[in-house]
Amino acid sequence: MWLPLSRFAAVEAIASATLSFGPDADALYCLGWAQHATGRRRPALASYEQALHRYREAGDRVGEADTLNNIGIVHDGLGDQQQALTHYQQALTAGGERGDHSFEAAVLNNIGMVHFSLGDHQQALSYFQQSLPITRELGDRLGEGAVLNNVGLVHAGLGDEQQALTYFLEALRIKREGGDRAGEATALDNIGSVHAELGNQQQALTYFLQALPIRLEVGDRVGEATTRRNLATTYAALGLYWATLRQHEVVADLDRQISDHARPSGAAP
Repeated sequence: MWLPLSRFAAVEAIASATLSFGPDADALYCLGWAQHATGRRRPALASYEQALHRYREAGDRVGEADTLNNIGIVHDGLGDQQQALTHYQQALTAGGERGDHSFEAAVLNNIGMVHFSLGDHQQALSYFQQSLPITRELGDRLGEGAVLNNVGLVHAGLGDEQQALTYFLEALRIKREGGDRAGEATALDNIGSVHAELGNQQQALTYFLQALPIRLEVGDRVGEATTRRNLATTYAALGLYWATLRQHEVVADLDRQISDHARPSGAAP
């Protein structure tokens, strides 16, 4: 979801005001969250590292686990997957001591996604298959849908399109039941991509055209750009070059907006 910058600015202002009275783990954590949310990964990493130090000093294993997980997310975004894996594994250990199975499922899913990005499909599948039964045991339907979607991605990466479709369709059903519109759009895009890979361009187009209005509805400009790229590729495969060009034009404008949104206030253009 595309959240207003004012929300993050408010969190950052409160955290900074708190820190003016001295180091505070929670304030540092919130500062890191606001920085990461507005595209400032390096400053976020520095804030999270300071928060981690404070949580460890205080023996706060909950804060430590949450911060380790977020540090992993930042490293993953920076393209440093090995550091991401290191921090996720540490988060898993720290989180295990608090008995929070929801947190455990989320971190296992994060680890799986790193392995997927590294091309380690079987490793990724192993972690998703550990996360999936936990989400089901907890009755976390939206979490289950997210993991099912990721299992589908692995099967698609392995070239097993039919299995991928099975998981994506199940994820779509759960996302719709739970009212997760952003997740629904992601599942629709993934189903469309499988059909495109199978050469079913008209079917692919049907799913992409269902995903696009949802992207617009939730204000997800990054997701909208993804859907429009998929549409452009499909239109080209169908020989509709004018439609292809239009989608590319809109994507170029979206990319500029996304870049401006992520740029910190006062940064050079």
